Amino acid sequence: MSGPDHTARAWVRLPSGRRLDLLAPTPFDWTDDDLALGLARTFRWGGHSIWPGLPLSVAQHSLAVLERARRAQPLTAAQQLRELLHDAEEGLINFDCISPLKPFLGQAFADLQTRLAAMVALRYRLPPWTQAERAAHKRCDIAAAAAEAVHVAGWTTTEVRDTLGIKASVDLEDMLARHYGEPAWQPWPPELAAKRFAAELARLLAACA
Repeated sequence: MSGPDHTARAWVRLPSGRRLDLLAPTPFDWTDDDLALGLARTFRWGGHSIWPGLPLSVAQHSLAVLERARRAQPLTAAQQLRELLHDAEEGLINFDCISPLKPFLGQAFADLQTRLAAMVALRYRLPPWTQAERAAHKRCDIAAAAAEAVHVAGWTTTEVRDTLGIKASVDLEDMLARHYGEPAWQPWPPELAAKRFAAELARLLAACA
């Protein structure tokens, strides 16, 4: 039985044709469109959805968290950009790990995520989180997850609390539906999610310039 192949490919080709080196990424390995498309094609909740043929993308989730954060308190353009990009590394590898699987992936995968997140922060000049800012962000992220669990993934409110361990209340209002004029809680097709994410990313980058 042969041993591991240490010369195995460690890079992925992105839609733009650029190569992302997973072991030594740089801030120049992807385009903004690569990121938007990757997040739009990466699905939360393992791709499971009560909406036929429409899983929820990380791109749509990212916009929802941003909208919650905006409503919670005033944010600078840079802070808004940080909210939008809080899961950006998932779009670069097209994988949003569900919670039950995380313990089995080990430290190597955690290190990969950390490397990619650091490159995202460097490329987009994201300000570091303060402890209070991180806590405020997590409240928005968890509240979004609670709503998604019920309205998209089909969990009951009791299961959200007792099985998923999420104590946040489950919102009835879909903040993005009002903003974009879509049916409440309906996941967007990947092409539409990518377009809307890319537009918000471009707007915030221009505001930060």
